[in-house]
Amino acid sequence: MKPDSFSLLRSVLAYAGLLVGVSVFLPGHTYLAVLLMISAIVLGWGNLRMVGRVIVLLIVVLAGVALALEPKAVEQAASNMTRIGSLIITVMLLSAVLSQSDDLKVISRSLFGGRAVFRYFGMTSGTALLSVPLNFGAVGVIATMIGLQVKEQGDSASARNAARAVVRGFGASPMASPLSIAIVMTVTLVPGLSSWKLIALGLPFAILYLLGGLLAREDEPVRELADATNESALFPWLRFIGIIGSICVGAFLLNSQGSLPYSQSVTFSCLAAVAIGLLYRRVKDGRVALPSLSMINNELAIMGGSAFLGGIIGTFALGWLGMDFSLPSWAYPMVAMAVPWLFFIGGSVGVNPIISGTLSGSILGPIWPSYGLLGLGLGIIVGWGVTIAGTPYSANSLLLERCTGYKAHTASYEWSLKFSMVALGAASVVCAVFTLPF
Repeated sequence: MKPDSFSLLRSVLAYAGLLVGVSVFLPGHTYLAVLLMISAIVLGWGNLRMVGRVIVLLIVVLAGVALALEPKAVEQAASNMTRIGSLIITVMLLSAVLSQSDDLKVISRSLFGGRAVFRYFGMTSGTALLSVPLNFGAVGVIATMIGLQVKEQGDSASARNAARAVVRGFGASPMASPLSIAIVMTVTLVPGLSSWKLIALGLPFAILYLLGGLLAREDEPVRELADATNESALFPWLRFIGIIGSICVGAFLLNSQGSLPYSQSVTFSCLAAVAIGLLYRRVKDGRVALPSLSMINNELAIMGGSAFLGGIIGTFALGWLGMDFSLPSWAYPMVAMAVPWLFFIGGSVGVNPIISGTLSGSILGPIWPSYGLLGLGLGIIVGWGVTIAGTPYSANSLLLERCTGYKAHTASYEWSLKFSMVALGAASVVCAVFTLPF
């Protein structure tokens, strides 16, 4: 099957899966949404990555086992995939709509001006902020500009620092972004964990992670300092921050006042932003075209499929261990300390953080004491973030290599290994503290 086979049909199926997925009033909507999403995935088998193909096969096998042994597991799995799959499609739509904005070009150019310290922090924090709605699209936008700088001016300390800043900025996003797949999946798979408490705990760590990067970069000769751009980016930044703030407030209100699950709250809030963006484009340009979703099958398979597997694995694990299973109280902080390291070790051998998050959340979540949920949640999101920033097989490391020419192994290990170790060590201590019984 060719990579572009059935592209129109795949896009239509993805849109249909989203429409059905958010139609919570329809009986059995989760099963129909999963069927539509899996159909879109399978029709794009030609461009599906190996990990995506393995996940699809595991879905078929485990769904069959669950139907025979524990049908309720399929119900939970379908609910998980519907929520996460709908969110993935919505976030990709939001990224496609916002990427057409002229403000984004001005914002990207503004990140390359100023003195070395301010330029680095502006670029890493700017990438983190852009990643809230754009996901790894933020890496693509800024890494492309870094690649142009390398092509025009050659390799330099400033270009290498810019590359460091981009991957670390994207790595901070899973730790604190309200729209992050990491946070949504963690809250989905760990019963009783408050999304807003997790974000409140993850945000300071994300800020410290970004600030700590200032100590893990190269010194730049004065002659390499870039001139500040004359183009003001104040109003584009304010508009962009306003969009992000509105989405976050909308998600909070839907979650707290509308009593919707967190994943659905984020999905509906993002959909409202997409609708407003398309309406604006219609008024401004006189026409509007829905973005194609034909190439989203990898994200749906890996992220949505992992959520499906997490529902089945969690139900099986709870049934196998028993409702009354628990570890000694001293063991929970020890396990919490290990969680971020397990993410990083897995990522170093090519295991996607989504897989690590699915396994840790679905297995540990049901047996974790309520007083220590924040410790487990922080371990998952920080481990996720450090892994995508500090291992060579993550999507953003590979995208950086394609855009700039800097090898993923070089950017991950030669430039950032010590920094990753420090971040993981600090996270382990904090996770253990928040897992203590007090």
